[in-house]
Amino acid sequence: MWSPPWPERLVPRRPDDVRAMRVAGMVVAETLAAVEAAVRPGITTGELDALAEACIRSRGARPSFPDVPDYRHTLCISVNDEVVHGIPGGRTLLAGDVVSVDCGASVEGWHGDSAITVVAGGPEAARPEDLELVAACTDALWAGIGAFVVGGRLFDVGEAVEESVETSAAQAGRAPYGILEGYEGHGIGREMHETPGVPNVAVQARGPRIRAGATVAIEPMITLGTAEGHTLTDGWTVVTTDGSRGAHVEHTVAATPEGPWVLTAADGGRAELASRGLPCGAPR
Repeated sequence: MWSPPWPERLVPRRPDDVRAMRVAGMVVAETLAAVEAAVRPGITTGELDALAEACIRSRGARPSFPDVPDYRHTLCISVNDEVVHGIPGGRTLLAGDVVSVDCGASVEGWHGDSAITVVAGGPEAARPEDLELVAACTDALWAGIGAFVVGGRLFDVGEAVEESVETSAAQAGRAPYGILEGYEGHGIGREMHETPGVPNVAVQARGPRIRAGATVAIEPMITLGTAEGHTLTDGWTVVTTDGSRGAHVEHTVAATPEGPWVLTAADGGRAELASRGLPCGAPR
């Protein structure tokens, strides 16, 4: 267990503000759906980035990531041992590549942020362990979302994520997955990255109490091997130190009295949460 560096402050949003974030979240959801459909062997990461920018701007929104100092792309695209913050460009995807795509968009100053991990060429091109990795990361995301409830504590999210990752490894009969050290989710609203951070592991403190209207981005990042990563000389791309493949998934979530409302899921997360016996929030 470790102590997170972020201040323990979680600002609730007004219902109208959460609904405005939902608009941005839906732009992100639609853009990622278009990008996922386009991922295939032979396409470049730069072409996917151009597609995403066109999708976002066609909806009257703005890509969020160019607001980050020194970053000019719409997406982060990380392939295989690149876990997060990969820079789109001339890399051509190959069959079986594990591709993580992170996207943010803003509408009228409110942000949405989400990420998916897919395999180029589909499941038939994937190694079994890569499919298990993506499934474990996705399960961990929804476990974390299920813990983001009014009256709970923020750092319960990380405990739920870590427990889910450990359970997935045990059920697969494999060595533990690595949970990437030093990277976590974050608050989100008028800025894409706001405090506090949202760890992906259990921490010593419980964190601030979750109130209705609180909004965060929950984003597990796990690997087939080490939890250690380092940044390449491009200043952005984070790769595993042992060369193992990684996965990264993310949703922007609002806490409501009825339960979590997933602002970057087409149905608000209702189907996935219901399949896990969890309530789904709703706009008020």
